[in-house]
Amino acid sequence: MTEGPDKRVADGESFLEGKLLIAMPGMTDSRFAQTVIYMCAHSAKGAMGLVINRPIPGISFSELMTQMDIAIGKDFDDLPVLYGGPVDTERGFVLHTKDYETAEATLPVSSEISLTATKDILRAMAGGRGPKRALFALGYAGWGPGQVEGEFQDNGWLHCDAELDLVLGVEPERKWRAALAHLGINPMGLSANAGRA
Repeated sequence: MTEGPDKRVADGESFLEGKLLIAMPGMTDSRFAQTVIYMCAHSAKGAMGLVINRPIPGISFSELMTQMDIAIGKDFDDLPVLYGGPVDTERGFVLHTKDYETAEATLPVSSEISLTATKDILRAMAGGRGPKRALFALGYAGWGPGQVEGEFQDNGWLHCDAELDLVLGVEPERKWRAALAHLGINPMGLSANAGRA
């Protein structure tokens, strides 16, 4: 039997960092129902992640850049703006491939994915000089010490490895089912009230 995230964190491991959280059916918090969250940080002090499958209706990245007076280049491929979570919803976060980095502002999360939250990366993306693959989210999901571990014990989440194509390649609306399929799970066969041994 493998150790759960609560035991591993108590032992000093960042067990969920660079992984995906997948909401179980029946998630009681409507803000996270059928969400997939990329975990950017996880320690005994708490956890932080970005919801990567909830586009915000009625706004695109290019429209947001126009509002911020950031010029859009002619070769720019538009992106949806995602709801990253309920915390700090005015702040933008870019999850991206490692081909873009600023020494002061880029946080490497895994061997393939980094997080940057500055206007410099937005200008680079709008001008066609940004990372090869990226997503943009407003806000983030945050947990206090032991909170995410408790949600696992209450059968709120599954987790899996965060493959690059799943994080940055699959259309947002398809990510929840794609993440479950990555685990070999059909959502119709999942119970929100799984038992514990």
